[in-house]
Amino acid sequence: MKLTILISGAAIASLLSAAALAHGGATGIVKERMDGMGVMQDSMKVLTPMMQGKTDYDAEAVRREAEKIQAHAGEALTKLFPEGSNGKPSEAKPDIWADWDGFASLAAQLEVFARGLAAAAGNGLMMADGQQGGMMGGGSMMGSSGMASGSMMGGTMMGTAGMMGAGHSTGELAQMPADGVFMMMSQVCSACHTRFRSE
Repeated sequence: MKLTILISGAAIASLLSAAALAHGGATGIVKERMDGMGVMQDSMKVLTPMMQGKTDYDAEAVRREAEKIQAHAGEALTKLFPEGSNGKPSEAKPDIWADWDGFASLAAQLEVFARGLAAAAGNGLMMADGQQGGMMGGGSMMGSSGMASGSMMGGTMMGTAGMMGAGHSTGELAQMPADGVFMMMSQVCSACHTRFRSE
């Protein structure tokens, strides 16, 4: 699990860093959405080392940064992609508008997981204090949603637009270790960048 968090955290930080470099010359709605991505990038820079155990865990900082991501997700994100707002310097693929439902679904999932991360911030990390069983062991944290076996760890998590957020309430996510919610949130970001952002 820790390796998965290391990989997904590094992948999303890399994707967001690349997005930040593309701001040159952006104006209007394109600049506005790039600025929003920059806010999320900054939050990921704070969260990733905490989730990897490289810096001290700070529940209040996790809550604060998750709330920032939440504020730029969901409808707040999709409204920044009106038809015709692609083209340089935007790196948005035309696939966003060709598969609007898929894009909107990922934006909504990001909002769900960011809200869930804020709610789970007080739970700390899964590997802290010997808490290794919860998420990977199929126990109460994950077992009720059926994500521990198959859907998340077995590789279908990235497969479809409706893969994650719809089945999880904030209340369910609030019971999980923060790094488990963070991992799912970062995988949503990664899936969205892979499908909808030009390299």
